[in-house]
Amino acid sequence: MNIIGLDIGGTKCALSVPDGPERVREVVRFATTDVHGTLDRLFREIARLAPPPDTVFGVSCGGPLDSGQGLILSPPNLPGWDRIAICARLTERFGGRAFLMNDANACALAEWQFGAGRGCRSLLFLTMGTGMGAGLILDGRLYEGVTGNAGEVGHLRLAPSGPVGYGKAGSFEGFCSGGGIAQLARQRVAEFTGVSALRPLAADQLTAREVGVAAEAGDALARAIWHEVGERLGEALALLIDVLNPERIVIGSIFQRCERFVAPAMHAVIAREALPASARDCVIVPATLGDQIGAYAAVAIARYHAEQSGAPVAPAASGG
Repeated sequence: MNIIGLDIGGTKCALSVPDGPERVREVVRFATTDVHGTLDRLFREIARLAPPPDTVFGVSCGGPLDSGQGLILSPPNLPGWDRIAICARLTERFGGRAFLMNDANACALAEWQFGAGRGCRSLLFLTMGTGMGAGLILDGRLYEGVTGNAGEVGHLRLAPSGPVGYGKAGSFEGFCSGGGIAQLARQRVAEFTGVSALRPLAADQLTAREVGVAAEAGDALARAIWHEVGERLGEALALLIDVLNPERIVIGSIFQRCERFVAPAMHAVIAREALPASARDCVIVPATLGDQIGAYAAVAIARYHAEQSGAPVAPAASGG
């Protein structure tokens, strides 16, 4: 059985295949255009691989989705992708089986199979990028919930008010996502009367990236903002540790780049708030797949479903 992964994003799409048991090879990457042009290009590139009829396709895409029906349901970063039956289109054209999954769950599978979560039975993956989503691996299986919406941790309320994320002021996403950190920075800069490299920046320039750059240079206000983010991250993780008792939490994107500014406050809050035994047995680490996580995630979807069905998985797809 062969595997082909499709990573569909708002700015780029990519095809990937397994490259032995531990690695994934990206075959092609191209810019996302309109829905019809993008699908035509995807299908042309798949045809170049000459997939055999038992191929398993894994499709990673931002939500909203109906994973059970294989439908892409108008994601905000994919205008025009309205009820696109991506799985049916793939199997009608190429045969085999196809599985669709939201990108947070797919990235959890990727880090579990190939990255920082290898060897775990219970793993929590947090995106911590533009938004805050999660994928849950519980007792060796992906947990998706009754409607596929499990892991929407960004919607948790951490405070009565605060930065807005997920349409909710004071939410986990509001305090700890890229968009939320930018809001928090604008508020803290407006309140600050001292000297900071952040003060001259226009409101639309106060991004999480700029706060990170300033913190690297030793800026006290920037580091105070990251300390606050770390405290809120610790509050949310303490709740999740108590409820899920994972052995590992893997955090992507912003945490990978700014761990040293966030982690001390995060660990201090977890030590104060979480059940001691559960906190002791949970290791928190940055994701390791980096910019290649989308390629790994798409393959991980297909590999997971193939393994769940008990079918043997070939190490690489045919073709060039």
